Amino acid sequence: MIDFRYHLVSLIAVFLAVALGIVVGTTQLNGPILDDLERQVSALEQDKRSLEDETRTLQGQLDTTEEFAEAVAPALVEGTLTDRSVLLVLASEEVATDDVEQVGSLIRQGGGTVAGQISLAPAYSDPSTESSLQSYVTGSGLPAGITLPEVDDAGQLVGSLLAQVLLVPPADPAAETPADPAPGPAPDPAAASSVLAGLAALDVLRTDSDSVAPADLVVVLTAGEFTGANADDRNETLIELVTALDDRGSGVVVAGDAASAREGGLIGALRDDPELASTISTVDNVGTAAGQASTVLALRAEAADSSGAYGTGEDTQPVPPVGADAP
Repeated sequence: MIDFRYHLVSLIAVFLAVALGIVVGTTQLNGPILDDLERQVSALEQDKRSLEDETRTLQGQLDTTEEFAEAVAPALVEGTLTDRSVLLVLASEEVATDDVEQVGSLIRQGGGTVAGQISLAPAYSDPSTESSLQSYVTGSGLPAGITLPEVDDAGQLVGSLLAQVLLVPPADPAAETPADPAPGPAPDPAAASSVLAGLAALDVLRTDSDSVAPADLVVVLTAGEFTGANADDRNETLIELVTALDDRGSGVVVAGDAASAREGGLIGALRDDPELASTISTVDNVGTAAGQASTVLALRAEAADSSGAYGTGEDTQPVPPVGADAP
């Protein structure tokens, strides 16, 4: 008769055999496995070194390209904006100061003048401020001669107001017989000061320059993209401003970084609309010398009623046509 001790001894023997098999098996396989792992680690180290070398090479090429673009940019833009004035509008708090300064410098090197600079606060596109903006725009304190569209949209109303007090209407060739017709009447600087002060009091924008003179063209500088439930509404409010400025003046260029060309960015929203993309120029690499030169060249093209998408994004041109006829 088989008793419990027999079963116990049998189970112990089985476990000992399994353990012994594992020890023997791993001892036999340990060498090949270690060798294979060492070969894999060595291959990965070589790949890492190769990628580091390639990265250094590409960075060197990029630095050289940027230096070249910085060197030739002044020559590319020379004479492109003669007798033109440009308003700078910062549509995002993320816009780099260096980018603003470089664009302004190239505008002046192109023969143009910077008429002034204003910055939009986040509250400008915040849906919660619509009622206060609409109350201001439809109130009795506006300058004389302002004609607002008959709409109930605060973004369109404020955009139209700013466009009328900041921009000089372009010449209408059909209304004049001379070959070089005169531009439309310039707005009253006092009206611009009044409107900017009123909107500044609502904390939706600020004036960065000592003064803001009437301008022919506009550069809207942006960065990053909107997120959250109100992203589309915020972009729509900015688009309404850009559209109003473009309709009133001689042209608008919206320049920003790669993030601003994504779905939630202002440039991305403009490019997603075929009608807007055909009338408003965009530049998605304004943080580079090439992008800054493209911004100025795009202004010249806008004044000649030609728009395009420039930069490094999908379906863009690297730079505007350099040999385009000046307006």
